[in-house]
Amino acid sequence: MLDFNYYNPTEIIFGENRLEELNEKIENSSRVMITYGGASAKKYGTVDKVKKALGERKVIEFSGIEANPKFETLMEAVKLAKKEDIDFIVAIGGGSVMDGTKFISLAMHYDKEPQDILAHGFEHVPAVKATPFGCVVTLPATGSEMNPAAVITLGGHKLPMMSPLVFPKFSFLDPLLTKTLPKEQIANGVVDAFIHVIEQYLTYPVDARVQDRAAEGVLQTLLEVGEKTYNDNDDLNARKNFMWAATSALNGSLGAGVPQDWTTHMIGHELTAQYGIAHGRTLTIVLPSLLRERKEKKREKLLQYAQRVWKITDGSDDEKIEKAIQKTESFFNSLDIKTKLSDYGIDDNGIDSIVSNLEKLGMTALSETEDLGLDTVRKILIAAK
Repeated sequence: MLDFNYYNPTEIIFGENRLEELNEKIENSSRVMITYGGASAKKYGTVDKVKKALGERKVIEFSGIEANPKFETLMEAVKLAKKEDIDFIVAIGGGSVMDGTKFISLAMHYDKEPQDILAHGFEHVPAVKATPFGCVVTLPATGSEMNPAAVITLGGHKLPMMSPLVFPKFSFLDPLLTKTLPKEQIANGVVDAFIHVIEQYLTYPVDARVQDRAAEGVLQTLLEVGEKTYNDNDDLNARKNFMWAATSALNGSLGAGVPQDWTTHMIGHELTAQYGIAHGRTLTIVLPSLLRERKEKKREKLLQYAQRVWKITDGSDDEKIEKAIQKTESFFNSLDIKTKLSDYGIDDNGIDSIVSNLEKLGMTALSETEDLGLDTVRKILIAAK
C-alpha cells in the first residue's frame, strides 16, 4: 500500500425528511445564499423547504448554475455574494451546483485573478480562505458532497480544482429529493459513480486490501441497485444504496493509498466540453476501449475485477478480461446508455479535435503510470467509434 494522508471533515445527514435539521447546522446570525440550477429545485419545493428550515436568517437565491458550470456564471454569483455580505452558502442540486458553489466559496476571498483558481489541476489551489457551505443533494453521482474537488468550464475546457477549504461542512442525502429526476439522469449518476470507482481500482496491485474490497463492494452494490433505481422510482431501499454508493465512490476513502488513473475522465471532459454529451455518458464511451488498449498494464487488476466483481472463473486470462469488459459495457447499455462515438455523431474530425485540445491543456502523459500519450488517446477513441 502506498503512503497516504486521509482527511474528511464533512458531516453527512442521511435519510428521509430531515431538512429541518438544517437549522441546527448554521449560525443564527449567518447571511445565507442558496445556489441551484434550473427550475426543478423551485418547482418541486426544495428551495422553499430549505428556506423554511433557515428560519429568520437573511437568505438570497442564485439560480442558473449550468450542468458543467461556467466560470462566467459563477463570477456573477461571486459578485452577488460579496454585495450581500454572504457568510454561508447552501447548494441544492447535483455535482454541477456543488462544484460551482465550491468555486464561488473560494473566489469570494481569492486575492489573485479568479481564473488562477483553475490553473492548478489536481494540485491544491493556493488559497487561504473560503466561505463555508453545505449541500442538499438532489442528484447522486459525483461525490462532490463529500470531497474537496470540483470541475469548472472556462474557455471551452473543463478544468479541475482542489482545495481542503472546499469540503462541504455538511451534506443532506435524502432519497425522496431524487424522485423527481428524469430517468436519464439516474442512469448518468449510476455510471458516473461506477466509473469513479473504476478509475481508483483498475490500475495495478499495491496490496491495499481494504481499499480493494471496499471498491469491489461499491461496484457490486451499483450493479445490484443501479437498474432497480433506474426502472423503479418507488424502490427507496435501492435508491438509498445508490445514493450512499455514489458518495462513497469519491469521498477519498477508496483512493487512499492506491494509484489512480483518471484518463477516462480527462478524455470524457473534452467530449462534454466540445459536444455537450452528459458527463457520465462520455465515460461509458471511453472506458471499454481504454481497458482493452491498456489490458497489459492493468492485467492483474482486470483479472481481479473479472473474478471478484463479475464472478468470471472460466476461460483463459484474456477471455476473462474480455468478458468482464463486455459485461461492463452491457451494464451501461442496460441503463439505455449508448457507448459509441458514432451514436453521438462524432467522426474522425471530432477525434482530432479532442486530441488537439488535450495537447493544448498539457494532458500528454496520462494514466496511473503517466505513459499514456496522445497517440494512445487517438487509438482509444478510434476503437470507440
